[in-house]
Amino acid sequence: MIDHDILITRLHTWAGISGTALDWFRSYFWNRSARVMLDGCSSESQPLRWGVPQGSILGPLLFNLYILPLGAIFRRHAVSYHLYADDCQIYFSFKPTQSTKVLSDCILEVKQWLADNFLHLNDSKTDLIVFSPYSTTATHQPDLSYLSPNVSSVISNLGVKMEQALKMDAQVNNTVKSCFYQLRRIMKLKHILSVRLLKSVVHTFITSRLDYSNFCLYGISKSALSRLQLVQNSAARLLTGADRRQHISPILKSLHWLPVQYRINFKIMLLTYKSLNHQAPPYLCELLHFYNPPHALRSENKLLLAVPNARLKSRGERAFSVCAPTLWNALPLLVRQAPTASIFKSRLKTHYFNLAYTT
Repeated sequence: MIDHDILITRLHTWAGISGTALDWFRSYFWNRSARVMLDGCSSESQPLRWGVPQGSILGPLLFNLYILPLGAIFRRHAVSYHLYADDCQIYFSFKPTQSTKVLSDCILEVKQWLADNFLHLNDSKTDLIVFSPYSTTATHQPDLSYLSPNVSSVISNLGVKMEQALKMDAQVNNTVKSCFYQLRRIMKLKHILSVRLLKSVVHTFITSRLDYSNFCLYGISKSALSRLQLVQNSAARLLTGADRRQHISPILKSLHWLPVQYRINFKIMLLTYKSLNHQAPPYLCELLHFYNPPHALRSENKLLLAVPNARLKSRGERAFSVCAPTLWNALPLLVRQAPTASIFKSRLKTHYFNLAYTT
């Protein structure tokens, strides 16, 4: 639980908040109480000296500020990390023969810091996954000491299921299953919804699931991609009332929907544009570099990106540092020269729409 006194101190010393603003935060925490109700019976109210109101807008921000010292621990052990409101992820690269004691020591220090600050690391919800260019054989299995019980072949990363082989089959299976479940529910409501409301419901429950973190699906197998496309086709037929025997491309075109593959490319290109214009996290911006030819060429003014060499086709070419420049360089110059993100999105969708439906 977040200790209010410690948080107030950190707001003052780290965030530089003082005076009336600090008093406002102090009053935000002050005089809060909690009680338990069961079957109409209530316990006595008890003063609440820890935590922030659950579901509040300030909650995630204040929690991140509270656990900010964890960053110093990760940096001291040379471990990369991401901190979220209810999650913490660390990344560590090592060779199969290299000791993982650094990672173990880091986690032990994190657990101790959490215990000292009224928090607890839940081991049952702690997952570890090892990504390796090798097949999972005993020869290449690293020694993870006491962390071995936490090793999983599939983990959930902010709602995206990732597996050791990075095939994304688990994510595709989960998305397809969830979407068809929602489609069956929507079918029961179709007769009482107007076309406008039905379209809104389909976008809310189907399109949002297909688009969520879909940039991770670049380069997946054709069979996996076809399963996602089948979901979109089914949603389009439900929305338009089209027969199963009708060709799907004219239906998708009439709805102005990009096919799944182009939606994936669209998301990657939008993230690329934001990275080039410093509107994305620094760790993404640092992966992209404009192409500078050794000699004066006509291509040097075309806003092309340098494409790094990729050793592994199934993984290396799917990395953002490789696929983003590859897709970017294939765009028309007019699209790459878009002055704003909104104009870029408009031109990009027009370009992909023409590619998808003018064949």
